[in-house]
Amino acid sequence: MKEVVYWKPEQTAIIVCDMWDDHTCKQAARRVAEMAPAMNETLMAARKQGVFIIHAPSGRMNFYEGTPQRQRAIEAPFVKAPLDFKWKYWNEEKEGQPPDFVRAGGCGCKIPCKGWEPDETGLRHWKGEKIPWTRQIKTIEIADADAISDNGQEVYNLLEARGIENVVLMGVHTNLCVCGRPFGLRQMVYQGKNAVLCRDLTDSLFQQNDPPISHFRGTELVVEHIEKKICPTTTSTTFTGKPAFRFDENATH
Repeated sequence: MKEVVYWKPEQTAIIVCDMWDDHTCKQAARRVAEMAPAMNETLMAARKQGVFIIHAPSGRMNFYEGTPQRQRAIEAPFVKAPLDFKWKYWNEEKEGQPPDFVRAGGCGCKIPCKGWEPDETGLRHWKGEKIPWTRQIKTIEIADADAISDNGQEVYNLLEARGIENVVLMGVHTNLCVCGRPFGLRQMVYQGKNAVLCRDLTDSLFQQNDPPISHFRGTELVVEHIEKKICPTTTSTTFTGKPAFRFDENATH
């Protein structure tokens, strides 16, 4: 059953998760590039309404060292949180047993990208020497009033300093980082925030199982799980007033 809830923009933040400029799985990188313009349009619309934007390209804070947006996160006053800020992995007690492809992740290309190697069960793991991403994809603007952080405590400090109780997550990957990062959906819910997933501006990462399913159906299954077990969802239409984003499923993904 759908329920309409109205949030005040000044009490709302959007966290952009791991929209890097490249990826170890090249099809995943292509989908990020395809989605990024629609995400940028959504963020622009949200800013105009007074929503606070936090960019979280995990592991690449050194690229933004010394920028005002990075300093804003570092200098936000410390606020003790109810829980720690470790990764929050799949909680079987709360969420049940996940399908194998959801938990495992892995390069989803028919021919694995270089650096992805299977284990004895056939599941692919990243064994490459160097990750290719360096920053958040350039298509997504980081405005003067935004913040940059991949640190759960810093993100919490930013939210508390602004009296923000409502948090929208968008970005990649739905079944892994968007749910599990120290600033992700589970973390926000466990910390008592009103969290939602922007379901059209996200993507999953998993290898094809047997029998194979459509990549986009796999993402739908992850979103359905989130709606049932973690938090509600919304779409970019909430901010833009335009139809929700859809990947070109006819393209090679």
